[in-house]
Amino acid sequence: MKFKHTVQVFIDNFSVTYKQLLYRLVILLVAAGLYAAVCIPFINSLTGSPDYVSLISGIKAFVNNFLEGKISEIGEASAQIKHAFDALLRLVAENREQIAWGIVGCVAIYLVQKFFEGLGNYATTAVINDKMALHANSPFMVTLLHNFKSAALYSLIYSPISFIYDALCWLGMYFVIFRLLSLILVPLPIQIFLYVTAIIVIATVKMTFTSDWMPALIRGKMKQKEAFLYTFDRRRKQSFNVFSNYVVLVLIIFAVNVGGALCTFGAALLITVPSSYVILVCFECVNYFDREELKYFIDKYTIIKPEKERTVTREEFFKGEQ
Repeated sequence: MKFKHTVQVFIDNFSVTYKQLLYRLVILLVAAGLYAAVCIPFINSLTGSPDYVSLISGIKAFVNNFLEGKISEIGEASAQIKHAFDALLRLVAENREQIAWGIVGCVAIYLVQKFFEGLGNYATTAVINDKMALHANSPFMVTLLHNFKSAALYSLIYSPISFIYDALCWLGMYFVIFRLLSLILVPLPIQIFLYVTAIIVIATVKMTFTSDWMPALIRGKMKQKEAFLYTFDRRRKQSFNVFSNYVVLVLIIFAVNVGGALCTFGAALLITVPSSYVILVCFECVNYFDREELKYFIDKYTIIKPEKERTVTREEFFKGEQ
């Protein structure tokens, strides 16, 4: 039922997708400008070098000679490519320090980007919570500003934890699958299949353990430390059920985004990418409401009530948490 209710809540809150789209586009444009400022100077120095020019001309000569059937001249083009590539590698090695600082700069920009995206996800959760609890249409930016302090602290904690987890797991799986398995001659298609499967499992495990974080802050009115400990404490939270639902959602999201990108030359991503974040937030909220036995709207005329509705305390009533 969680999956069904998630889809219904998503449909009822579909307008949030457009707000997410505009918010993320602004972040993406600013981040792209910063990435360009860090990377373009080095790229220009690399592409402007004689070795790079020689490499490109060698590749063009190799392709042309191959297509024209000039077998005798292919060897000369191959030697030019090898010589130019070796020289280009030496140029890169001579600029290790500049490359290292560039990587540090890109990681810093990425973390800042994820911080602001986290603010947007927090605002999305708050808007959907208001719709589920009261069927109120809360303004996105007003909600973000109203919850800015809590959202900023949440994103400041979550973003680096998520980055470190993803980086370690992705690199670890890359080493195991593409390095170790290649030693026992596992075919490349199987390696790719295993890596994609591993990434999906890694993502769903992370979402399973953090799914209660934002709802606990927003709906549960918890403090940051309390919500942090609450989300990682999986006792009586049906973790396997949450995990299995996330697997289905992630597979659907992956298929829709890849299919949309291929069939519409990327145009569908304008809708499918922000929708992916919104439907994941909807699941987080539905999962939290169900577990806490709270009633909620899935549309204007339908309220989902738990089998045993929890009695609202006097404090919760006057704080507006009913």
